[in-house]
Amino acid sequence: MTSYLQLIDTSQRALINLAEPRIQKNDLLSIKVYSLSADPRTDIPYNLPETAAQGGSASTTGFLVDEKGNIEYPRIGLLHVEGLTKTELAQQVREKLSNVLNSPSVIVRFLNYRVTVLGEVKSPGTFSIPTERITLLEALGMAGDVTESGKRDTVKVAREVNGQIQIGYVPLTSGDLFRSPYFRLQQNDVVFVDQTRRKIRQQEQQSFAQQLGIATGILATIALVINIIR
Repeated sequence: MTSYLQLIDTSQRALINLAEPRIQKNDLLSIKVYSLSADPRTDIPYNLPETAAQGGSASTTGFLVDEKGNIEYPRIGLLHVEGLTKTELAQQVREKLSNVLNSPSVIVRFLNYRVTVLGEVKSPGTFSIPTERITLLEALGMAGDVTESGKRDTVKVAREVNGQIQIGYVPLTSGDLFRSPYFRLQQNDVVFVDQTRRKIRQQEQQSFAQQLGIATGILATIALVINIIR
């Protein structure tokens, strides 16, 4: 089996790309506002109401980023959030509330942070990431790792950027893996592991053998029918 990271230069430290994910259209965001106001009810108008979830726990309705990249925030109005990080959005909301609340704190979370892993892995599927932080290697681990038939030298990552799908190619067997902007996955990324050429050839050979067997069976049947007629 091919080993991961076999081409790493151990004399150099790999530069790991851990850029903070940016908000996209159709993201669902949780935004909570807290302040040092003497009356805790002062913060209520700036937070979405909590609803009862299964098990009696509280669940907050999120802000859905629309097709224009905007959300409608209580008492503030329209905010363009697409392309911002959580930190940048929190700072923007904090600045807008600084004149009406006492030392406001703002916490932003993704409510729909998930990635999908498909192809030659043992357990393909879509995985929710509560920590909002996952690398390509961690996602492959959640999917049971790459199978013996999977292509490790180039794994594809599909990512939506500014309304367009971009495809990144990541080498799992090279130190360049850590430098790739696709090493840290973003919300809604799709990882796809292709089959190796050897596996494809095996499937083609099996398909040819099956077709040859079917053809041979048909010819034998025809020959038998001819002999019976004679």
